[in-house]
Amino acid sequence: MRQVWVAAALVGSLCVLAVGCNNNPYPEHDAELKVLYSAFSTPHRSLDPAEAYNVSAHRVTGLVYDTLLEYHFLKRPYTLIPGLAKQVPTAEPLEDGRVRYRFTLRPGVNFAPDPCFELGGAGRVTREATMEDVAYQLMRLADPALNVQVRDQFSNIQGFKQFHRALIERRGADPAFAALPAREQYAALGGVEGVRIEHPHALEITLHSPYPQILYWFAMEFTTPVAWEAVEYYDGEAGRERYADHPVGTGPFGIDVYDKRSRIVLDRNPHWYGLADPRAPGAHYPEEGAPGDAEAGLLDAAYVGRPLPFLDRVEFRLEKEGIPLFNKFLQGYYDSGGIIKESFDQVVQSERLSPEMAAREIRLQKAVSPGIFNLGFNMEDETLGVPAGDRGRKLRQAMSLAVDSEKWIELFLNGRGLPAQTPIPPVISGAPEGYLNPYRQVDLDRARALLVEAGYPDGIDPATGAPLKLTFDAYEVSSQSRPERQYFVDEWRKLGINVELSSTTYNEFQEKVDRGAYQIYFWGWSADYPDPENFLFLLSCAMRKSTTGGPNSANFCHPGFESLFNQMEVMEDGPERRAIIREMVAILEQERPWIEIFNGVGYSLAHGWLANVKPFGMSYPMTKYLDIDPVKRARVRLSWNEPVVWPVFAIAGMFVVGIIPGFRTFFRERQ
Repeated sequence: MRQVWVAAALVGSLCVLAVGCNNNPYPEHDAELKVLYSAFSTPHRSLDPAEAYNVSAHRVTGLVYDTLLEYHFLKRPYTLIPGLAKQVPTAEPLEDGRVRYRFTLRPGVNFAPDPCFELGGAGRVTREATMEDVAYQLMRLADPALNVQVRDQFSNIQGFKQFHRALIERRGADPAFAALPAREQYAALGGVEGVRIEHPHALEITLHSPYPQILYWFAMEFTTPVAWEAVEYYDGEAGRERYADHPVGTGPFGIDVYDKRSRIVLDRNPHWYGLADPRAPGAHYPEEGAPGDAEAGLLDAAYVGRPLPFLDRVEFRLEKEGIPLFNKFLQGYYDSGGIIKESFDQVVQSERLSPEMAAREIRLQKAVSPGIFNLGFNMEDETLGVPAGDRGRKLRQAMSLAVDSEKWIELFLNGRGLPAQTPIPPVISGAPEGYLNPYRQVDLDRARALLVEAGYPDGIDPATGAPLKLTFDAYEVSSQSRPERQYFVDEWRKLGINVELSSTTYNEFQEKVDRGAYQIYFWGWSADYPDPENFLFLLSCAMRKSTTGGPNSANFCHPGFESLFNQMEVMEDGPERRAIIREMVAILEQERPWIEIFNGVGYSLAHGWLANVKPFGMSYPMTKYLDIDPVKRARVRLSWNEPVVWPVFAIAGMFVVGIIPGFRTFFRERQ
């Protein structure tokens, strides 16, 4: 009889399991919370705001760290608004060409709760942020012990370079000084001359020369208030994390779980300034936007003016592969996502979302990205560069005329791009409007004529009697990306030029570029801030890779371009500045250090339960403006992921059929 009851219990358990099972990867008790679920593809190297400098890291640091300035969520062109600062400062010209900016910090700005604050007093879990914390972070940017990739951009601050050198010299000469905490070292040297604290809520920044773009850097986490307690406490000793893995900031969210190889969870910061000051520009949903925002539902009366943030939590899961990530989005387990190349034609048809996707209330978002992808020439090369004189120039022009960007975009990006005409993306204010680069229109006849003028008729090198041989260096070319690079090789072959594709690891590629041992490369740049200077500086003499280690990998240095660049970079936007930019573009048109290929067009998807979605383009997360309907999400998820239960019932049925003879035998024996 016991066996009968055991069998019955097993069957019952199988049935209950069949009814209750599902593949939801999240805890049931989170179903009613406003949790945004997203993904990251690789572990972050650092979340230290002095070092973190990539899109993936900024998706986290942008939520944890607030900045003195930020960007309007909706307005385009991009517009700076006050963040932790009470207003966006204006430049104050001083004698001898210096410029000063005054920032005033809002009262009531506090750090997220953290054990590190006990360094400042027993039982302390947070404290107010002051301008001392901003000045401390600016000194960290000058610290040679940190891997700061934007140090040069802050060298316009008076005394910044001198402070950097003083740290190097004093640490090398005085071991006792070098053993002190960095904060004490900074104080002993007197700080950076051009960073002056008037009082805890007022800061003066003095530049030795005009640099209007400095304000954009105060909208990035590089200039966020940083607590010295967090830096000193999270030193990686005695089981403590490193500060690079444990950010502590004043942002709307704080780190709750940080497992960079699996999962990152951020909870609302109960001490965020916006909770006490909801009318601050960065603490409530905007009342106005760009043309078309109202029609797109982005100025809904249900949100306009409401305090931020709307979410309770943000959770990132590690997803190394695009296909599983996309499938989980389709299941509703991620709230937004991109479109994998393999499924693009099924998702997007005639520039619209497919009927199947639209029926699921998924929305398609499209936006031109503020970035540029280009082929570059090493302008110091004997064949292609300046040493070749007019022959090299005509060769570059011919090669530019042969590359069909539109076809490349269609073949390899599913049409998600615009053929680039200049280094400046069209979404950046100040980009030449309506300009068509004559060397970016495919014209093989003109290209061949230029090759004749260059001394390479039909692509033949007179020195060898064979096709001119060049090298195109690329890093980590896979079976998937090889056709993308081979396309350019094939385009140049139409002119008779023999270009060899050379694939290396990324580190080897960087080493070759550092040594100048390359001729042609493919590269890209995404805006740090929305100004033409952030793109044109990539071709300035001061940024040459060969002489300064800067991002000018083409090693382009043209006296006329440089003179115009030096004028343009210190000017505010206006007709005169735009005229200078036109002159600079005309020089690049002729010199051809780059072959501009495309400006990306981002295609992204969002589920119907996610509100207030507007692509921003630059790496500034606008997560605090998003909202979620968790009830709708739970209902839809369940309908999309109904468990397949018939196998369980089939097994149970087979089990019952199998034990029926046993039941009969048992009852016959009892009788």
